[in-house]
Amino acid sequence: MKNKTLIERVFLAFTALCMALPALASYDVNIPPPATPISAQIYGLHMYILWICVVIFVIVFGAMFYSIFKFRKSQGAKADVNFHESTLIEIIWTVIPFIILIAIAIPAARTVLDMKDASHPDVTIKVTAFQWGWRYDYSADDVGFYSYMKTPWSQIGQPGIEATEKKNPDYLLEVDNEMVVPVNKRVRLLVTSVDVIHGWYVPQLGINQYGIPGFIKDAWFKADKTGVFKGQCSQICGKLHGYMPITVRVVSEADYAKWLADAKTKWSTKAAPAAAAVPAEDASKQYSLDELKAMGEKVYAANCAACHQPNGKGTPPAFPPLAGSKIVTGEAAKQIDIVLNGKAGTAMQPFARLSNTDLAAVITYTKNAFGNATGKAVQPADIKAARR
Repeated sequence: MKNKTLIERVFLAFTALCMALPALASYDVNIPPPATPISAQIYGLHMYILWICVVIFVIVFGAMFYSIFKFRKSQGAKADVNFHESTLIEIIWTVIPFIILIAIAIPAARTVLDMKDASHPDVTIKVTAFQWGWRYDYSADDVGFYSYMKTPWSQIGQPGIEATEKKNPDYLLEVDNEMVVPVNKRVRLLVTSVDVIHGWYVPQLGINQYGIPGFIKDAWFKADKTGVFKGQCSQICGKLHGYMPITVRVVSEADYAKWLADAKTKWSTKAAPAAAAVPAEDASKQYSLDELKAMGEKVYAANCAACHQPNGKGTPPAFPPLAGSKIVTGEAAKQIDIVLNGKAGTAMQPFARLSNTDLAAVITYTKNAFGNATGKAVQPADIKAARR
């Protein structure tokens, strides 16, 4: 009877395992498919070393399990404590690991040297990291722009606030402005940071380069097929570390030329440095209070809600509440100064990179949201006049 119960349990467990196999089959655990020659080298090196490890595992554990089974006590085996060193065995277990290390080191060194050879680029892009986003400067073409996560907070949610929208397929990997590069061209990246250490990581391109304040590190890739390739910051860089996605779109040369022509009209850096960081706009345009509040709500959700919370209550003391804040409900000049230039000694970063219209809208929104019914509006011209 006991044997029958045991057989039934084994059968049920086997059935459950078989039912779970389709789900396991769709779980990706390996390196993503390579999209560049250097990432193909990395993938090949990874698989090469993996199979070496598999062979070592099979030999070592095979010998161990065979010894345990063959020389077990129940078969009459007795432990022999009278053994002595063997010069031959010591030479063998020294030489074999040495050969294995050499077999791994040679292709690994070749791959690392290829990864670091960023010479003769066709396109050079400066990548500047900051908490929490990226700036891409195509210096030779006088183009520069910022890239932020585009996934709305209504999909992410906040502590105590449930997400209200279904998550997109590219959840937490969407950006507003993609890095665009031509196919089959060597792209050199000059990676740096303005605050803490970040990591520009796109696995399919074979790049994981640290951005270190005060230093410029270079890396390169040459995509051999068109497509969209995604990554994220690979360093724990602060509160919103998980919200620094990267998107690289590889296009044909003709499409790249079209994109570049359009980018020059939107993000030209030929203007003076202070003005070049601000998107082109008509700062003299006047908006109604309702228009500014509607625009400001979107800007707040994208740039402010993570720290100050969607309800404006913040997470004191690191992120003070905006609801009822004397700075927010008081004169606009002080709030404009803090939003533009940040506040030293706190987590408040400068947001001068946003347009005059966006800053005017978000300041107006905070003055008239979360119970702050001031009825006051800030216009783009006010922001432009306050810029240093």
